[in-house]
Amino acid sequence: MEQKRVKKQQNKFTGNQGELLTALHLKNKGFSVLEMNYRKQWGEIDVIVRKDGKVHFVEVKTVSYGTKHDLDQSVAHGTYRPEEKVHDYKLKKLHRAIESWLIEHKWEGDFQIDVAAVRTVPRETYASIKIISNVILG
Repeated sequence: MEQKRVKKQQNKFTGNQGELLTALHLKNKGFSVLEMNYRKQWGEIDVIVRKDGKVHFVEVKTVSYGTKHDLDQSVAHGTYRPEEKVHDYKLKKLHRAIESWLIEHKWEGDFQIDVAAVRTVPRETYASIKIISNVILG
């Protein structure tokens, strides 16, 4: 039981780290960070940014590796892609949260949904971020 709790805490830490890294990455690319972890009982939006008059709702999926070599091996062999964890159920919850955000902020402009696939190596302070732009809701 204790092991499950520790694993859940580690996963939460890894996820939070990926969200912060994504927000910083997008800010460095000229985006304005509007909000992080927008939560409703029916869904959550990890990162909300704006650039060129368009709001981007970003779903972040993060995986952590022990070493950069492990990360490189995983990428080279295509063994795990964090973005594959964005399933239909998650997209439906995200869609509902986005509808709420749009209504609350009276946003009538353009918006899109992006996915950030983050791979981290905490011990080596290394991360890679792949942004998949304008995904379609299922």
